[in-house]
Amino acid sequence: MRSKRTLFLIEVAIFAAMALLLDILPFLSFKVWAQGGSVSFAMIPIFIVAFRWGVRGGILAGLLWGVLQLLFGPAIFTPLQGFLDYIVAFSVLGLAGIFAKSIQNATKEGKAIVGLSYILLGTLLGSALRFLAHFTGGIVFFGEYAPEGQPVWIYSLIYNGSYMLPGFLVSGVIVYFLFYKQPRALLNSV
Repeated sequence: MRSKRTLFLIEVAIFAAMALLLDILPFLSFKVWAQGGSVSFAMIPIFIVAFRWGVRGGILAGLLWGVLQLLFGPAIFTPLQGFLDYIVAFSVLGLAGIFAKSIQNATKEGKAIVGLSYILLGTLLGSALRFLAHFTGGIVFFGEYAPEGQPVWIYSLIYNGSYMLPGFLVSGVIVYFLFYKQPRALLNSV
């Protein structure tokens, strides 16, 4: 039991660090906006942890990634904005782990299509919740940047959607193909 806990902590830490590297290395991410927001492969490690270890592992890996992001000097205007845009937004990616048992059961039973469907649902859920956190932060904290006459919610929708939608598509496709080619890579006793 102790070795399983150790493996859990090691995987969470390594995959959170991988997420940070995938996000900050310039040749691995595409910055959409100068003020923040990029399309990268960074959510993939968090989804992998969530699908291997469930909600607890996913949220912990996302939380650690958010804390690591804070250490690299992001734009924080208020403590609440920093909490929402980094701690909450990255942690909720781990809720993709809601589907971990279903993915693992489908894998064990050889039902690849079912497992792949749950992977897409999980990446959609995690990405949508992260988007919702950034979208809310955009409305509450960054409305002053909306162009004259444009409703703040539309500004936040466009700004955050412009990098979150492609990020979801990239993550969903890659995790989908990872599972398709190596379904046992996502197996673990959740």
